[in-house]
Amino acid sequence: MDIGRIATNLFAGWFQMGKHFPSATLDTIAKTVAEGEGTHRGELRVAIESRLPFPAVAANVTARDRAAMLFSHLRVWDTDENCGVLLYVLLSEHRIEIVADRGIAKVVAPAEWEAITSHMRDEFAGGRYREAVQTGVAEAGALLARHFPGNGDPRRNELPDRPLVL
Repeated sequence: MDIGRIATNLFAGWFQMGKHFPSATLDTIAKTVAEGEGTHRGELRVAIESRLPFPAVAANVTARDRAAMLFSHLRVWDTDENCGVLLYVLLSEHRIEIVADRGIAKVVAPAEWEAITSHMRDEFAGGRYREAVQTGVAEAGALLARHFPGNGDPRRNELPDRPLVL
């Protein structure tokens, strides 16, 4: 068991979640998600988690594992065109994971997702939490618009646009 990781998840600034992501910020991010989804056929879901629960840390669940669990639990995989994307942020461990459904994973290279997470990390490092998530949402939207452009027809919104805060 990694004592440092346990301490990070128990005591890191999880209590500052409301400060970093107040309701107005979540509204702004939701608007950015909605605007992006107007340009492509993808579905983007954002999940921001302050910390992992102790049992998950003790079981050595990684941020990637947790993102995959949430991808399933939130049914991001259950979109008409298999074009759901989960943008997951684990604040306590400073981890960002992007999980894409199989329809997207076939055409988008992992390096393209890594570039997005790198830009987000730069924003987070500067203490710009809202900007970090908005950067990820905007860049993921641009990537989806390139690979899954909209056809101009109105479409059903299959996943909530507002970030889920855990």
